[in-house]
Amino acid sequence: MRVRSTSVRAVPRAAGLLGAALLALLGAAAPAGAAAGDTLTVDPVGTVAPDGTVTLSGTYQCSASGSVFVTSNLRIGQQESNVGDGVRALCDGREHAWASQGKPAQLHAAPGAARVEATLTHLTQGPAWWLPVLPEFLARQGQDISLVASGA
Repeated sequence: MRVRSTSVRAVPRAAGLLGAALLALLGAAAPAGAAAGDTLTVDPVGTVAPDGTVTLSGTYQCSASGSVFVTSNLRIGQQESNVGDGVRALCDGREHAWASQGKPAQLHAAPGAARVEATLTHLTQGPAWWLPVLPEFLARQGQDISLVASGA
């Protein structure tokens, strides 16, 4: 009986095909995007407390069902950090206010110029057990803001 050996080239080729199939699956499962009426704003002024706690705010409007969150990142100079853990959004087609508060890690927040990048994200069911949720970005907003001192 003759044993046939597997070519060394077959392994990279199989890995490449597996990678292409995975990318095709993820591409097919990618979210369609924001629905008309999904909006997000960032207020032009945020506050910073003496202890470094930052408060950012704005408005959002969405109509997705399920888990939706507003998250915000603060950039001062070349440093960037998230603010808070994200705010749960109520998606009923009406406009709502959001506010996020926290001490940004890895940056020293002080009164002055800053930039906020906010995202309205819907968490959707993933295509398989190994990818349980996928983020669908409903709206994004970048805004140059002024941080002002708060008394708190």
